[in-house]
Amino acid sequence: MTYVVTDNCIRCKHTDCVEVCPVDCFHAGPNMLVIDPEECIDCSLCVPECPVDAIFDGEDVPEDQQHFFDINAKYSLVWPVLTVMIDSPEDAADWDGVKNKYPDKFDPG
Repeated sequence: MTYVVTDNCIRCKHTDCVEVCPVDCFHAGPNMLVIDPEECIDCSLCVPECPVDAIFDGEDVPEDQQHFFDINAKYSLVWPVLTVMIDSPEDAADWDGVKNKYPDKFDPG
């Protein structure tokens, strides 16, 4: 089972997690990150690094976030790999904890 980036990453897009990933499985979209399920080795190093608790073990993804399995798989094929931290959006803190950002606030690019 892979790790999954979920709704709370949308518009927050903190990238602390990418620097600890030993296999470079994070991909960056316009306003969130996703994990490539084919590359993820289930090491869990990224989970404590996420300041907004948007990354879950696949077995622990909340019921209302299950669609993020498909989102991670789909967009990891088209968005570029990200291996270094970049600045978060200036308004990231305003979006932390906002519920149900998908699909209205999701930008597939």
